[in-house]
Amino acid sequence: MFTSVLMIERPLTATDVEFVTTLHGEEPVSFIVLLQPRGDQADLLLRAIDDVAMGELGEAVREGGEPEGAEARQPAELGLVHSVNALRAAGAEAVGQVVENHPIDKMKTVVDESGADEVIVLTAPHYVEEFFHRDWASRARHKVGVPVLKLFAHSE
Repeated sequence: MFTSVLMIERPLTATDVEFVTTLHGEEPVSFIVLLQPRGDQADLLLRAIDDVAMGELGEAVREGGEPEGAEARQPAELGLVHSVNALRAAGAEAVGQVVENHPIDKMKTVVDESGADEVIVLTAPHYVEEFFHRDWASRARHKVGVPVLKLFAHSE
């Protein structure tokens, strides 16, 4: 069975689930989903700049309203349950956990402990971080020891 560590920042959409579960054709896939709430990531200003760059001015204005810390925990846990259940419904094995701090360190630990074959980073575009190679995928490529695939999440 092929094992992927799947790093996300929001619950998976139906399109995301189909996308990641069909990446390896008919080969059975197991996912270890790591979800870090968007409000617990990066700098508020960087998130707002990303929204403006994507033409989502309304999102830029709402960035300050993203829950952070303990306030983000319950929505993150619900999003994780939704995502894991959606992967299972699509025929994949899946488990997951909410990541509160140091997502790259957590990725490395999970890859090492599980013997994962790859890491998939599935997030909205983060243009500023990507330009400076500070996004999760760029940083993970230098740390986790397995291939890292960067995919853009879909919205519904």
